[in-house]
Amino acid sequence: MDVKKINAPASTVTRDLDKLDKETGNIYESVRIIAKRSNKISVDLKQELNRKLEEFAYYTDNLEEVFENREQIEISKFYEKLPKPTLIAAHEYQEGKLYHTRTENTDEKL
Repeated sequence: MDVKKINAPASTVTRDLDKLDKETGNIYESVRIIAKRSNKISVDLKQELNRKLEEFAYYTDNLEEVFENREQIEISKFYEKLPKPTLIAAHEYQEGKLYHTRTENTDEKL
C-alpha cells in the first residue's frame, strides 16, 4: 500500500446512506465490506510501520543507553497523521475501487 497516495479525508465525513448502499442494495452489507477492507488496511499499515521502525531497534539490556532517534519520531508522526483505516476504506468504496463478490448460501434448512 502506498501511503503517500492516500487522498481520503483525515477527519470524519457525513455520508449519504442512499449512495452508500447503491452497489449492494443493503446498507449492512456495504458496511461489512468497508469494515473488512478497513481491517486489511489497518494490518497493512501496522506491518509497514513495524518494518520501518525495526531498522531503529536497539537490542540492549542497558536502560541508560536509551535515546530518541529523530528519524524514528518523524516516521511515527507521519503515520499518526494518516487518515484512519475506516475513512480510507469508505473513500475507496465510494470511488468504486473495492472489488467484492457475494456468495449465496446454497444450504437449505428444512
